[in-house]
Amino acid sequence: MSIIRDVRAQLRRRLLISYRVDPAVAATLLPDGFRPQIVGGSALAGVCVLGLESIRPSWADRRWGLRSENAAHRIAVEWDGREGVEQGVFIFQRHSSAWHPVLFGGRMFPGVHRRARFRIRESGDRYALSMQAGAHSLDADVEVGGEWTSGVFASVDEASDFYRAGRIGWSLGHDGRTVEPVALSTEEWKIEGAQLHHLRSSFFDALPEGSAVFDSVVVMRDLPLVLTDARRSADAERLSPAGP
Repeated sequence: MSIIRDVRAQLRRRLLISYRVDPAVAATLLPDGFRPQIVGGSALAGVCVLGLESIRPSWADRRWGLRSENAAHRIAVEWDGREGVEQGVFIFQRHSSAWHPVLFGGRMFPGVHRRARFRIRESGDRYALSMQAGAHSLDADVEVGGEWTSGVFASVDEASDFYRAGRIGWSLGHDGRTVEPVALSTEEWKIEGAQLHHLRSSFFDALPEGSAVFDSVVVMRDLPLVLTDARRSADAERLSPAGP
């Protein structure tokens, strides 16, 4: 099966919901080679919810493309690369409403996905969503604007710089052992602060009581994205976690 090198898409909406997590608990969730990135004394984890359209290989015309809703539970990590400490995110679970990432993720392109049902209600600057995939669920109600607060970031701009630096996302392949990196980039990066009205995540709610606390939420809207198979890039050797 041929590998798709780059995938392009138009981002309709991306919610980045963050939790402060006890570093000791966070460390137990990660495979060998990764450690939690500590920000303000906490590990920083959360859920990235993306609404995408015009999803296509980089060589395809933009008028052709697929559409999907997606959610990724993830944590900011660092690892010892060949040239020093690298930073990115480790993704525990990826879910999608569409068939193409479920069938081809981890095969034609890295990133194993599981099928999920999404319900999205969008009204102006407010986004209420739910996701259900067997025992896994997510409910969130987010509104752009208003007073933004965070226990680790002094401003939305500081949060924006942090998220932009974590463009490499690692996850386990279909064999449950091999880690695969995907790079997400955009030439029109822009983040807006938002307020949270409601949040429930079966993943974070299942952690030891008090070990995961909501921190903040930001939103990205109407931007072009490129997803790159970082295994096949010139940086693959530099990015790979160093062995023992």
